[in-house]
Amino acid sequence: MILRSYSFRDGGNIPRTFTCEGANTSPSLVIEDVPRDAKSLALIIDDPDATMARTFTHWLIWNIPPETTELREGEVPRGAVQGRNDFGDEGYGGPCPPRGSKPHRYMFKLYALDKILDLRRGAEKDRLEKAIEDHILERTTLMGLYARAI
Repeated sequence: MILRSYSFRDGGNIPRTFTCEGANTSPSLVIEDVPRDAKSLALIIDDPDATMARTFTHWLIWNIPPETTELREGEVPRGAVQGRNDFGDEGYGGPCPPRGSKPHRYMFKLYALDKILDLRRGAEKDRLEKAIEDHILERTTLMGLYARAI
């Protein structure tokens, strides 16, 4: 399974428009080679470099139809469900590291699952991770970097 973006390359800089300093909309994501037996997809975007001594969650989205080949900028696929990010909101919250810090890594983690999740809208990351735990068929990661100016 492959996850890539039209908005930035793997290991490259995430453009400002997808961050708290820009339009704060989700970047385009392209999904390829999903396992045939997948029933749904889940996506977790987080920042392992967060300064709060824990990984910071930016977007949780699950029950993405397995035939989805692209998440367009700022869009949520029909039927998909969004969770609560660490900003306290449902949906996408873009990169927003402290000013002047070194670039943070933003991990876009895509999971192909063998089931459709029975998980309520607004669930938090620990609940999503528990729900997918024994149902992952395949996973892939795309990483982007972002740093705010001083």
